[in-house]
Amino acid sequence: MAKSMTLSAEMRGLHTFQVVRSRSEELAAPLSAEDQTVQSMPDASPTKWHLAHTTWFFETFVLRPYASGYRIFDPAYEYLFNSYYEAVGPRHPRPQRGLITRPGVEEVLAYRRHVTTAMLDFLRREHQAHDLVELGLQHEQQHQELILMDIKHALSLNPLRPAYRTAPTRKAQAVQAMGWREFEGGLVETGHDGQGFAFDNEGPRHRCWLDAFAMAIRPVNCGEYLGFIEDGGYRRPEFWLSAGWDCVKQRGWEAPLYWEKKDGAWHVFTLSGLEPVDATRPVCHVSAFEAAAFAKWSGKRLPREAEWEIASAAVEGIGEVWEWTASPYVAYPGYREPAGAVGEYNGKFMSSQMVLRGGCTATPAGHVRPTYRNFFPPDARWMFGGIRLAEDLR
Repeated sequence: MAKSMTLSAEMRGLHTFQVVRSRSEELAAPLSAEDQTVQSMPDASPTKWHLAHTTWFFETFVLRPYASGYRIFDPAYEYLFNSYYEAVGPRHPRPQRGLITRPGVEEVLAYRRHVTTAMLDFLRREHQAHDLVELGLQHEQQHQELILMDIKHALSLNPLRPAYRTAPTRKAQAVQAMGWREFEGGLVETGHDGQGFAFDNEGPRHRCWLDAFAMAIRPVNCGEYLGFIEDGGYRRPEFWLSAGWDCVKQRGWEAPLYWEKKDGAWHVFTLSGLEPVDATRPVCHVSAFEAAAFAKWSGKRLPREAEWEIASAAVEGIGEVWEWTASPYVAYPGYREPAGAVGEYNGKFMSSQMVLRGGCTATPAGHVRPTYRNFFPPDARWMFGGIRLAEDLR
């Protein structure tokens, strides 16, 4: 019986590996070679680079150290497709990834086939490095979301406004009134409990004190955000943090990213092309500065990440848009970076970033969990960032 259970678990592992790897290629399939090579800004990466980098991860951290007799596909790829792992060695500058016209898409796909075949053979034969394999799969799923984020930004800059995919069928929805859930606060535990996979920055589980608070039952929608715009929100410095107001003035912000006026009405660029703004949908592609300004205009505030985690089971709309919190991205009490190069995965970024919680329509399902900590600089807007309000209870 024990052997049968082991074999069953092994087959599930092989299937999961194949599904995750195939999904990345499915996301790239609607794109031309030119689409997959372009880099629209330093913070984004070409689709081709995502496909190669996620392959590099398995080659570098699993196959090279653990798979006896593994043949490296191309030694140059160690330099080209390293992202930020200083312990591995030098790497091609991030802002110049779009200049890597060679290898081409077909060569990158050949690289993926080479590594995928070697990994499947490794998984059939070996019973080691399973934690690294799991991390590699979770890492690839993160890049699947980045593929959609980054290509959306690239396509938005094309004057033809090309669509990545056909618009999904959506039923008309009535505007749901904003409601609130109240929480007593007190001494609570937050962070991952160690059951199932979690990234290192989700733990350790720890205690913290929360004063009584209320959380909105749903994210802020586009109709509500339009009220902020029409009330001069982008022209009134009293709502903005100083650095946020600098962004408004220097970058000419007048609305969320991808919003534009067409024939006197607001439209938004989506993965399905340009569409009229739907007042019932959660507002998306706002920075932490815009989220904080809207909250102040509303007479509310953004939730702290511990409040968000405690409240997440009792509110709605989790997973529609990433939700900015008022919390800086810092280590939990007792956190220690993992040993080795993978210790650079999360800890080294705990500076000048803000935490988002939840997930979005582009997030793989398994990543939408209460303890997941996403993080970006407060001026970033190209990720699927939205707003949920909170307030203090006296």
